[in-house]
Amino acid sequence: MSTIMPQGELLRRAVKWIDEKRAETGDSLAALIEKASVNFNLSPKDANFLAGFFKEREEHPQE
Repeated sequence: MSTIMPQGELLRRAVKWIDEKRAETGDSLAALIEKASVNFNLSPKDANFLAGFFKEREEHPQE
């Protein structure tokens, strides 16, 4: 039986998963977002959010 999670929780898990997979595999961000969308059942809107989130994070890294 699957557990129902709030959409925000799925996005948080997807961000964490993408970060882990980028470090492990070196796959492109686009490929990882596509895989995360399938794995976490994200909408196209969520995938666009992830792309923007990672783009902004790369442009403005925390100091």
